[in-house]
This record gives sequence, C-alpha cells and structure tokens, in this order.
Amino acid sequence: MKNWIRVLAALLVACLPLALAAQGAYPHKPIRMIVPYPPGGPTDVLGRIVAQKLSESLGQQVVVENRPGASGMIGSELVAKAAPDGYTLLTNASIHVINPSLYPKMNFDALRDFAPVSLIAQVPLILVVNPSLPVKSVQELIALAKAEPNRLNFGSSGNAAAPHLAGESFKIATGVQMQHVPYKGSAPALTDLIGGQVQLIFDSMPSAMPHVKSGKIRALAVTTAKRSPTVPDLPTIAESGVPGFDISTWYGVWAPAGTPRDIVNKIAAEIGKALNQPAVRERLAALGAEPAGNTPEEFAAYCQSELAKWSKIVRESGAKAD
Repeated sequence: MKNWIRVLAALLVACLPLALAAQGAYPHKPIRMIVPYPPGGPTDVLGRIVAQKLSESLGQQVVVENRPGASGMIGSELVAKAAPDGYTLLTNASIHVINPSLYPKMNFDALRDFAPVSLIAQVPLILVVNPSLPVKSVQELIALAKAEPNRLNFGSSGNAAAPHLAGESFKIATGVQMQHVPYKGSAPALTDLIGGQVQLIFDSMPSAMPHVKSGKIRALAVTTAKRSPTVPDLPTIAESGVPGFDISTWYGVWAPAGTPRDIVNKIAAEIGKALNQPAVRERLAALGAEPAGNTPEEFAAYCQSELAKWSKIVRESGAKAD
C-alpha cells in the first residue's frame, strides 16, 4: 500500500507543473483595457481598434473601460496600481509623458510604474495659417515673425496640449516671438483662425485638413520628422529650415510595472500583427494616424526620450496646465 501511495504521490508531483501551466496560460480570462478619456475621442477610438484585434488573436475578450479625469491621470493611476499579471492594460496618448512636467505631484511615476508594451500610432500636427497672411512657406513665416515681433498670434486647443507645446517648441527653435491664444478645443481655434482673430495654428491633421482642402486656411508644413503619407507634397518643418524639429501626438499601450516579460512581449507582438493588417491601416489613415508598432524595449526608450523632450519644452516655455 505504501508503495502505491508513493507512486501516486510521484505522479501528482510530476503532473503538477503541467496542470499549473495549463491553468496559468496567458490569457485565460478577459483583459481590461483602460482608456483614461471619455468615449469617442481619438484615444478611445484607437484603444477600441487594438482591443478588438487583441480579442481576436488572443482568444479572450479585451474589454475597454473608460476612466476619464485629471488629464488622463485617474485611469493611468488605476493601471499603475493594478496587479502586474497582464489582465489590466492602459491605452493613452503622449500626454502620459507630458503630465509629469505639468503636475509635480502625481500619485504614480509615468515611467517606473509602467511596463511599456508598444507604440500604436503617431498623428502629425500641421502648421496652418490664415490665407491673408503673406507667407507660403515656413521660412517666410519665420521672416515675418522676426520682422514684426509679437504681431502674430497662434491659437491652440488648450494650454499645455500638444498643439500649444508645438508652437512653443517652434518659438524656441526659431527664436521668433508670438503670442499664444488658448481655446477650449480645436474647433473654436480653427474658427478664429479662419476669421483672422489668430494668424496660425499647429493642429491635428484630421480637424485641419477639411479646411485646407476648402481653401479656408493654408497649410505650410507638418511637424513630424518625416513627411506624412496623407499629404506627401507638404514639407516637414525640419526640412523647411528648422533642423531636428519633430513633434507629434502619439498613442501607446502600457501594462503595470512588473508584468512578466513574456506576457508583455506577447501583447506587443499581437499589436504589431494587427497594425500590419490592411483594414487596420486604412482605419488609422482615415483618422490621420500612421501605424507605429514597435518592441517593448523600443517603446520604453521612446517614452524616456519623449519625456525628456517635453520636459525641456515645458520648462523653457513656462507652459502651465489649465
């Protein structure tokens, strides 16, 4: 009898790792995708595209939960403090690495408390001017601004938003003096640009391009390092005489710090596959977004470089949050 007990015990011990592996195979339950903004915005739309594709490829439902508030910090804190098991993810915009420069006291660390998974997409900003302004290039705009300091007003969708900081970065890089006029959103800023109350705006591609096509405003350049496939004939600010200029709104996915590397790699790989699907690329192009999947290591390095870049812009410009 004792021998049989020993044999049975040995079999149980031998089978235990297999049983645990089967039970712990990732994912074995639904995954939460936290979007720290209300439904309908660009972060929510991109998060839902990724969630749908991950649901299909991982075989488990990826459920989007909108947790808006405090410039995305409420939802981000929830993820920072979640169990690092791969079942709670964050989809956020570049504001994730801008906030630390605007809010010295945060309940989490934007770098240390997260495991970067993958970049999703980049959305170029576009420099547009009122057609009455006698400039048709970035160099002509710089020359006018230097000839008449503080004559030009540049609008933005709000204080410390990426379009505002793009304008401040342009001022720093070129040495021009312009006045910032913040609005509560892109739409009223564009309305005043068309009406001539402000002379130029750095705005998102999707909201500005319809007015460019109608001739109500004039496009001078895009803010990214490379030209946008959406408007390939439009030069970049960098190639227009401002070397190194590279500003964009971007979106990515993070997990809580400490999430197992194999899980992080698996999610990143599936996001990369999704972003290579023609249907997904078409949906992103319709939003003015450029697919930009990368590895966790590449995304981690990108987050660090972006935090340093935005911190410098905020510090030198004196930009403040609303």
